[in-house]
Amino acid sequence: MRKFLVVLDDSRECLNAMRFAAMRAAKTGGGVQVLAVIPPEEFNHWIGVGEIMREEARDRINAHFEVFAKWMRDRQNVDPELAIREGDPVSEILAQIEEDGDIGVLVLGASAEKGGPGPIVAALSRSFGSLPVPLTIVPGEMSKDKLSMIC
Repeated sequence: MRKFLVVLDDSRECLNAMRFAAMRAAKTGGGVQVLAVIPPEEFNHWIGVGEIMREEARDRINAHFEVFAKWMRDRQNVDPELAIREGDPVSEILAQIEEDGDIGVLVLGASAEKGGPGPIVAALSRSFGSLPVPLTIVPGEMSKDKLSMIC
């Protein structure tokens, strides 16, 4: 089954990327894999404190994921899976795609802020031509109705 990989983070545009991935998966009989990446700089503390912070980050990610997962199950009849990695977000996204051969499309949300589309979209844009899967960029300001019409 082809999976849509979508990145879970604290950005506003993440919501539209999640919606798009779930709606496309539902329409095409695919799946959704949600990837959360914990940056390594969050744990540059003493070993004990770093471990506690790592566990708290994982708990936050799981709670955030469950909100999206419930919506995907209830509204789109899609049962997403969660992957959590630690490291540089772009490197970890590419590693996840490489390790899971079922991932067929990477879905990212683009920020509408003046600072650009967001750090992940900006970083990946430098290597669009060599990405291992197609990339779908969903505008962060797109309405739910418009998303529904295009999916």
